[in-house]
Amino acid sequence: MPNIDRLIDNTSGFKTLSFMDAYSGCKQIRMDPLDTPKTAFMTNNKNYHYEVMSFGLRNAGATFQRSMDTMFAAQIRRNLELYIDDLVVKTPEDAIHTTDLGEIFQQVKKFNMRLNPAKCTFGVQAGKFLGFLLTSRRIEAYVTPSLFI
Repeated sequence: MPNIDRLIDNTSGFKTLSFMDAYSGCKQIRMDPLDTPKTAFMTNNKNYHYEVMSFGLRNAGATFQRSMDTMFAAQIRRNLELYIDDLVVKTPEDAIHTTDLGEIFQQVKKFNMRLNPAKCTFGVQAGKFLGFLLTSRRIEAYVTPSLFI
């Protein structure tokens, strides 16, 4: 798994950021048909097995991270940072941000990945990533207001 401190340090200080979230994370990865019987479970009426990876399976998070690293190998650290299903596109200038987003979206489309539009924010100067508020000037700890109630 990636080091969160390194991800935050690599993402801070960029002028334009876009935040994206992969919809249903590891459930987008189909399981090998030979492995599906190993995930069998019973209900009162019938037996079932998983056909897509479930987060409850051992190493599901690491498997999903490895697949994301493979999909975006050319972009990671250059114009993208990601942690499991959270992606941040980072650019030092506004003019090239749309080009970088287009490159990321080509990969998303190529691998038939789905993004959650309710959790995506594009072309902003600051945003929350892994519990930190990233801005072009610095990093701040993000505290949820409900914690003080």
